[in-house]
Amino acid sequence: MNTKISLLGAALFALQACTLSTPDAAQPHHTIDIFQTTQAGDNLRQVEALNQEDAPSPTGQLVIHPSERHQNIYGFGASFTESSAWNLAAIPVAKRKEVLTQLFHPTLGAGFTLTRTHINSSDYSNKHYTYLDQGDTTLQSFSIDQDRQGFSGEENDQVRNIALEDSTYDLLPMILEAQQVEGAQFNIIASAWSPPSWLKEGETQTMTNGSLLPRYYGLWAKYLTRYLGAYRDAGAPIWALTPQNEPLHSHDARWDSNGFSNTQGRDFVKNHLGPALEESGLLHRTEGDSGVRILIYDHNKSVMNDYVAPTYNDPEASQYAWGTAVHWYANSELKENNHYAEQLTYHTEQWPDKVLIHSESSIDIDAEDPVGQYWRLSTDYAGTFVPFDTYANDIITDLNHGVQGYVEWCMILSHKGQPNPYDNFNSAPVLINPHTDEVIYTPLYYLLSHFSKFIRPGATRLGLSAQVPQGVVATAAENQDGTIAVVVFNANEQAQTLECTVQGLKHLIHLPARAMQTYTITPKPAP
Repeated sequence: MNTKISLLGAALFALQACTLSTPDAAQPHHTIDIFQTTQAGDNLRQVEALNQEDAPSPTGQLVIHPSERHQNIYGFGASFTESSAWNLAAIPVAKRKEVLTQLFHPTLGAGFTLTRTHINSSDYSNKHYTYLDQGDTTLQSFSIDQDRQGFSGEENDQVRNIALEDSTYDLLPMILEAQQVEGAQFNIIASAWSPPSWLKEGETQTMTNGSLLPRYYGLWAKYLTRYLGAYRDAGAPIWALTPQNEPLHSHDARWDSNGFSNTQGRDFVKNHLGPALEESGLLHRTEGDSGVRILIYDHNKSVMNDYVAPTYNDPEASQYAWGTAVHWYANSELKENNHYAEQLTYHTEQWPDKVLIHSESSIDIDAEDPVGQYWRLSTDYAGTFVPFDTYANDIITDLNHGVQGYVEWCMILSHKGQPNPYDNFNSAPVLINPHTDEVIYTPLYYLLSHFSKFIRPGATRLGLSAQVPQGVVATAAENQDGTIAVVVFNANEQAQTLECTVQGLKHLIHLPARAMQTYTITPKPAP
């Protein structure tokens, strides 16, 4: 694959403006541009209008309702991990900057606006680490230097004997460099995988399984608060915090993990974390302040409401919890459960003042076919599914049922899904061969771009009526500048012709087989 693909290359500029059956066809009220990604090989290619005289009859209709307004959108993106930083450290600096531009530039790249990172090590770190010396209950030794000290090349067998172009690079330098990309605008969610082992009981190995000892709840809350202050002082302020990644993993994880039951999670936020952030002045209270938001749960959608209920139904705990973070695992179960739309709807109706953020999704990599695997049946630990279809349906279903942001797991990994010392090799939007410096932008990169590039922070989801064949799904949002973005996915092997109506104007659009399209609708000033 061409490693220097630009989202808006020379082939992307054929203007799409197709208006039908309007009383003022010579003076349309807006223009519509269409970008598509297909199994046949288009990657965010801008396409020409249908010839109205030869256009077939519509096979489906979409009607956008700008006056029907739903949730605000915070953004889309992927996660900063130590493994991602290591892969960038392995390639020349100029190419590294090019990759970050492709991820964060709002017009030349995907324009990611919502990201995530890990507190202490995670499953995509080179080794276990924390920010505190063992036994130090005073936190005097606390330091985030582990996130900025660079790499020795001896962290594990997967990185050993691979030359690094910049061994001083690391997780925090990656975040800081991404901030310097022209036009970059992103927020960071920070999630803890495990407290230091000496604060826990019941582990099966270092920082794996088991749970935080109740007598250390207060210390762990202060630890997390110290982390937030340190990142702020380093120039990488954290926007939201989840105190525990996947809290239902206390016995069966193979990597850094920590169990927190729904009542333990409630008590930790209510009695320790919330008050600690409030005392430090770091707690988010109202929109517009610079405080850190607390997101609870951070695990699978399937049982999210059972988990969050004790916190949200307790006024003292609920005052600290801004919202819920969810994951999509197991991905093979999503289709049969309608991507848990019922559970999402229940959440938004039961707790309408609480935010919903999708904070993690991923698939296992097929290192022999890391691009093609997205468009065909693939199998991982969760079962068999078509990754592109699953992502497209999951994001659109989430948005149509109240979710306000969507974050993929690692934004960059190697062409083998490494480094991961736990033999759990994932794919990512960007893959790098650290031996050859080849960069691959996977179909997931373009899929996420269909949302992140065109639905910007502060957008509002709009009402959308759809009469479309099975296998076609869509969502719509209006940006703060008045532009409307409509994202449509056709999972069928047959092309469709859609009639899209916006503000009284009808547009006929050819939607290819196995394709995602984004329509950007721009108001046209009155003459």
